[in-house]
Amino acid sequence: MEPSAQDKFSNTFLPFTSISSGIGESVLPDLYNYCIQIVNISFVGDPTTNSGWVLIDAGMPHSAEEIIREAEERFGEGARPNAIILTHGHFDHVGSIVELLEHWDVPVYAHELELPYLTGHADYPPGDPSVDGGFVSEMSPLFPNHGINLGDKVKVLPKDGSIPEMAEWQWIHTPGHTPGHISLFREQDRALIAGDAFVTVKQESLYKVMTQQQEVSGPPKYFTIDWNQAKESVKKLAALKPAVAITGHGFPIVGEQLTNELAKLIEHFDEIALPENQRNLN
Repeated sequence: MEPSAQDKFSNTFLPFTSISSGIGESVLPDLYNYCIQIVNISFVGDPTTNSGWVLIDAGMPHSAEEIIREAEERFGEGARPNAIILTHGHFDHVGSIVELLEHWDVPVYAHELELPYLTGHADYPPGDPSVDGGFVSEMSPLFPNHGINLGDKVKVLPKDGSIPEMAEWQWIHTPGHTPGHISLFREQDRALIAGDAFVTVKQESLYKVMTQQQEVSGPPKYFTIDWNQAKESVKKLAALKPAVAITGHGFPIVGEQLTNELAKLIEHFDEIALPENQRNLN
């Protein structure tokens, strides 16, 4: 692992936060959502058993101590995950990965198409300020878009859809936001960890990010690469009929509201999700 990888995030600071920052919620007994400034991470594992747990995504830059503290609060002193699974490699989802690996030394798994951004071979396109939506979009060119180099710490997820250390879960390729974006699904209770395939807050609007006003939307517009793929990914997830969903941004959503909002997003995807400058291209 490249020792200086985290240095690329050393000057990253977003001058705003959401009302949900620092708040955790047990969505299910073994599924815990925790918000770090503007982004969610998930702890998957039952704290009442000794069966272990897995961390989904690695939060904002400079949040490693907070993540470790929250993990120990939930699972006990000295707790460490069996693995870290990355939905994708944007800065707000891998911001503290290097520091966490220095502390925990556990394997990291991601989709093979995401590995170039996690092994120092590729950078994401910069944030696009021309998408409609608000001040966050306008700020997005200032967000880090570089890849990081985790070296041999990061491994490719099994091709059969299984997830190491998460026996009941499967990963689903949900590209569009990034080439190797994944979501995680458990059939037995139809629990979904969607990453940024769709979100439950209009992530482009500073006011809505800060207040966490809930509305199901497509992936954050300023960083999304392929809108045709993004739409198909939402359809793929809706077809699973999830009963509960944790997304990368916004509060968790459950039941009939989730079903109805996903149906609405698919039916009106161009109006809700697409940037205005893309709507006449599809």
